[in-house]
Amino acid sequence: MGEEIVNIRENQKDVVDLLFRLLFSLIFLALGAEHIFSDQLIQKLMPDWMPAPRLISILSGFVLLAGGGMIALGFRLRLAATTLIVFLFLVTILVHGADLLGKPEFVDQDHAWLWTIFQRSNYAKNICLIGVCLRLLYYTPGRWSLEAKLLGKSRV
Repeated sequence: MGEEIVNIRENQKDVVDLLFRLLFSLIFLALGAEHIFSDQLIQKLMPDWMPAPRLISILSGFVLLAGGGMIALGFRLRLAATTLIVFLFLVTILVHGADLLGKPEFVDQDHAWLWTIFQRSNYAKNICLIGVCLRLLYYTPGRWSLEAKLLGKSRV
């Protein structure tokens, strides 16, 4: 009976681990795809001082897809988390942090409040994402991860 309970708990942990990785990675996968395939709005929202917005958008998309994909697969989580922490830190400071101080020309005075809320929520979201990525630096994925499969273990 005791061993059966332990097995149930282990299976539950593996399911929760898989769901955690898949759900958390969705934001990076979705935004990465948007940066690569449909970034007209993203380019419009980029600060004026940013050079080559299309190229930066595509490169950002690949970083987001790579980091999110590695997390979803449970492969090299430390590398994925470190990459995303650096990316999120830079975007938070250089884009969203700077945009908290002003608004682009296309935002009229009547909608400046909306711009401020948009930037605050992006700033807060990125800080939260950095927090989860910090946790991933010390996280061991369960048996339904690529890392476990490559190591040939039922538990990493």
